[in-house]
Parts: sequence; C-alpha cells; structure tokens
Amino acid sequence: MLDLVPEFTAIRQHLHQYPELSHKEFQTAEFIASCLNSWGIEVHTDIVGTGVVGVLRNGDGTKSIALRADMDALAISEKNAFSYCSKNEGVMHACGHDGHMAMLLMAARYLAQTRQFSGTVYFVFQPSEEQDGGASEMVQAGLFEKFPSDMILGCHNWPELPVGTVGVADKAIMASCNAFEIEVTGRGSHGAMPNLSVDPIFVAIQIANALQGIITRMKKPQDAAVLSICQVKAGQSYNVIPDSAYMGGTVRTFDEGVTDLIESQMKSIASQVAMAFGAQAKVSFDRQVSPVINTPDCAQLVRTAAIETLGVKALVEQEPVMPSEDFGEYLKKVPGAFFFVGSGASGTCGLHNPQFDFNDEALPIGASVFAQVVENYLLK
Repeated sequence: MLDLVPEFTAIRQHLHQYPELSHKEFQTAEFIASCLNSWGIEVHTDIVGTGVVGVLRNGDGTKSIALRADMDALAISEKNAFSYCSKNEGVMHACGHDGHMAMLLMAARYLAQTRQFSGTVYFVFQPSEEQDGGASEMVQAGLFEKFPSDMILGCHNWPELPVGTVGVADKAIMASCNAFEIEVTGRGSHGAMPNLSVDPIFVAIQIANALQGIITRMKKPQDAAVLSICQVKAGQSYNVIPDSAYMGGTVRTFDEGVTDLIESQMKSIASQVAMAFGAQAKVSFDRQVSPVINTPDCAQLVRTAAIETLGVKALVEQEPVMPSEDFGEYLKKVPGAFFFVGSGASGTCGLHNPQFDFNDEALPIGASVFAQVVENYLLK
C-alpha cells in the first residue's frame, strides 16, 4: 500500500484543486469513473445525478461489502497559498472529502491489483453529503437493490486524532442533525411606548431561555443532546418594536426518542410562552439526518483491521461526537460501521475552515483499513 502513496497524494491534491458543490460534482464524478475504469473495475454512473459506484468481483464468494466516500465540497473561499489551492472561486474541500475520495480510490486500486478476497466489493462515491441529502437519495434510488450489500463501511478524517490512529465506536459515533425555526408574531409599536405593543423580541428571549429547560430538566440526564439557537433576527430600527422575531438553530442527539421529546416540548414551550404574553409562536422542526449508529460486529471488523495494519496502539475507542454525517441513512438499511481516520498534526486547523487541508499522511491509513476489512470479511 505504501508504494501507492505518491500517486494518490497527487490524486488527492488534484481533487482539492477542483472542488464542486453538492449535486454539481460532474467533473469529480468523471475523474473517479475514469480512475476506476483504468483499473478494470466495473463502473456505474449517473446515480442521483453525480453518484458513482464501482463494482469489483473476485472468486466465487457470495458475500458483498460496500465502501463509501463523499464527493462534495463547501461554499467557502480558500485562504491557503500552496500550489494546489482551489481553482473554483468560492468553493473548497474544507471538510476533507478530497481525502475521503482518494483513500477509497487507493483501496480500490490496491484491491483490484491484489485480489486477495472472494466476493464482491462496491465502491460508493456519494454526492451531496454537506447538504444532508445524498445518502437518503442514494438509498431511495435503490442503491442496495442494485448493489446488494451485506454491510457498508465509511470513514471521516478527524483532526482531533493524531495521524496513524483510527477511532471507532460500537454504537453511536455521530449525532443526528435537526434544524428548527421559531417565528414569533406580536404587535409593533414605538420603542418609547412598549405598553402598546406585544413585543416579539421580549417573547423570543423568554422562549430561548425556556428551551434550555428541555435539556436540563425534561430529558434524562444520561441522554446526550445539544440545543443551540444560532440565529436571532428582528427589527430594522433602534426605536421601533417590530411585529415579529425569528430564531433558528440546531438540535443534535444520538437517539430518535430524545429527538421526539425535544421536538414535542419545543413546540409546547414556544406556543405557551408566547400565549402568556399575548403573542403567537410557530415552530418548524426539520429532521435532516439520523444519528450514525454502528453495528457492533462491523465495528469489531474495523478494530481488527486497524490493529492488523497499524498495531494495537493505533486503535482509539471513540467517544460519540455531536457533529453529524448522513452515513446513518445507510445504517438504517444495512449493517455497517463508520470510523474516524486521525488527520491531526502540528498546525492543523479544524474542519470547515478556509485554511483547512487534508493531511496526506492519513491516506494509507484509511485505505489500509478499508482494504483489510474487505480481505478479512471476504476471506478466500
């Protein structure tokens, strides 16, 4: 695998130069299909627009495994100065999807060359992870009917872990992502005569404070959850109380039952607090992606592969994190596991940052784990 590092470092840096937004990954898909074709891998394209699936069969084994990478970039202007910076203005791979694609391509190249397995491997390149829709669209388009998989694996580079490590969890590893909006409608007035108003800003503040009671007083303490109000908008003048106020935010959980509780209580609290002050509150709650809940047996396959390829010190028992990933949509359909590939180094910044760059030292780590799981699971 190490002899492939220079070639796939160049591939990763090529992908970094040509990032594309969700469902616009046309050049990226063409490049991936070309690579797979050149290695003798059967290629299927135009899946929900830009999705690509490579199929590699070997021997007479009947089992199958899917390996997935995400393709899309973010609407961020890059602030790096190296030679392979984004050439697409206002778009960059600030989350490391360029690295995810390169790791999966590296594993595909290795498996196509060595063929130390018996069965079928599906290499799934998914569009639109950042817009929280690609995985569900792939499933709805019949991904697992067209490419029936006994299990699926995915990974994400993780700057919080050092290079050379792999983080995995038996069950929850990433949270659900839910967006909410609250529109408070009152009655405006002159700022000097608030008694003539039903002040929506005052009401919104009371609702915002009350919502944190869901987290601290209504759910079980052992059930992790985050409720963050990230937007507050109201008014246009310093001396006019407006007619309405708006709040928006996110809810993250590892359990859909906890999400149910938060949604129900949010709607109740907003309505009743608003009513108490003569206002009205309308809540919309959008469940964007499910939590990523690993199958323990599949997580154990990742552990074994990490130890066999990197040594026992490389394995990290990963605590669940609150950021989200739409890989959980696959895990609602088939068993599987999602793992973190350490990409941290001195000076490395966090994900979704205009100065982020995938750490190329992590390429053989993720690729090796993918390939080793395939060889162990599809044992000749």
